[in-house]
Formats: sequence, C-alpha cells, structure tokens
Amino acid sequence: MTPPKPCGSELARDDNFTFNKDVDCQTAIASKLAPTGIQVVSGDLRHFLCIPSLSVRPSNATLTLMKNVNPSYLKHQFLIAMPHMADPNFAHTLTYIVEHTANGAMGLVVNRPQELNLADILEQLRPDIEPPALCQHVPIFIGGPVQTDRGFVLHPKGLSFQATVDLEDELSLSTTQDILFAIADGVGPAKSLIALGYAGWEAGQLEAELAQNAWLTCPFDADILFNTSSELRLEAAARHLGVNLSLLTSQAGHA
Repeated sequence: MTPPKPCGSELARDDNFTFNKDVDCQTAIASKLAPTGIQVVSGDLRHFLCIPSLSVRPSNATLTLMKNVNPSYLKHQFLIAMPHMADPNFAHTLTYIVEHTANGAMGLVVNRPQELNLADILEQLRPDIEPPALCQHVPIFIGGPVQTDRGFVLHPKGLSFQATVDLEDELSLSTTQDILFAIADGVGPAKSLIALGYAGWEAGQLEAELAQNAWLTCPFDADILFNTSSELRLEAAARHLGVNLSLLTSQAGHA
C-alpha cells in the first residue's frame, strides 16, 4: 500500500523536540520538524488525516467493509494487545489512544521504555547545559513505529507549554522542548510520560483489527499511566477489566 501524501499541516511551532539516535549525544540536533498531520487549532487536537498504515493488520481483515460500519470511537481509551498479537511493534503492549475519528487513529504505546533517558535527550537539545542527575532516571518510551524521532509528553492538566493540547479526564499532551526543560529544571508536571514515535491507523483499520480480536479496549485510568510501573501496566489494565491475559486465546476484543 502506498502511504498517503503528507497533509501539509504542522504544529505552529518550530521547537518541537526530536532525538537523533544516530548521532553522538553531545551533538545538538535541529529542532525544526517535518509535518506530522497534527494541528493545534483553538486548543483542539484535530484529526490525524494522513497517518500511514503501520499497525498490525490481520490478513483477513476487510477494511472496505469496516469503513461502512458506524464505529465506536476509542479516543481516550487504552488498547490492550491480545496475547496472540504477532506484530513485534505491538506484542504485549498497552496503547493510549490520543485520537480516533472516521479518518483514522493515533496512539502512544505506554509500557515500552527504551534504553534512552531524559538526560540523553537533553544532551542533544541543550548541549551546553549539564542535565541534572535526576534526568538519568526519567525513562523515554517507544511510543510506536511512526516517526520514532518525534517526541510526545502525556501529563496531567495544569501546566501549559508552547504546544499543549488538553485531552480528557485532566490529561494533556505536549510536544515542544520547553516541557522537557521544565521537567529537568524541576518546574514541570509532577507526573509525565515521555515517548518517541507514535502508532497510527488509517481510516477503518483499527475497527478492522478490533473485529479480528487483535485488541481489548479498556477505559483510561490515570493511575495505570502515572502511578504503575511500566512493566505492570498491561496486566493492570487487564485486571481493570477483570481479565487474565494468560487465559485468553481468541476471545472477542471488545470489553
């Protein structure tokens, strides 16, 4: 499948943060980002209109049929990967759905920390300032397989940064460098999850995957996101549904 053409829309900021894993951590990177399909307009997170199809797609999923079904949109919910999920990008993952409309969906995997930490990021973003020691203990998560150098920060509402979107249930999403600097300097949100990359689904794809039992859906729980160790989040979300993942095979993916 040929990926859709870029939307041409972008955040109205040129200081969003990226991380280049292929250069020395002492080398500063350019902060100008390519278009992502995100628009911040009047404080709203608009549709991800042009997200490439990069999630798992069951071989027998019928997208044409699913596009004609009136879907139950999953914005602000968790996706629990079913035990038989074969795609290595999503096996054993818990994903927070940032946006889901008729045009597609966007989410962030929230239980896969990588070897990077905030200090590594800051060494590139502001190389002339030594990162505080606490930054070595702030993990960076693999948010998904799309644009893996692009940064996103989930955090409770209350503080706003140059590009902050309020979601639901007192949750916000920020994408600019200033939130990282604030966290490092001790004036940022008390709780946060920093991710590089995101997961994207084209129109009808997530609905098709749900029909093929690739996912369980779970209501968002801030305690799981911010107060539960990353290695325990998937099981915590399953317990929230009263589900034991080890006993699941090909049961229905809707909770």
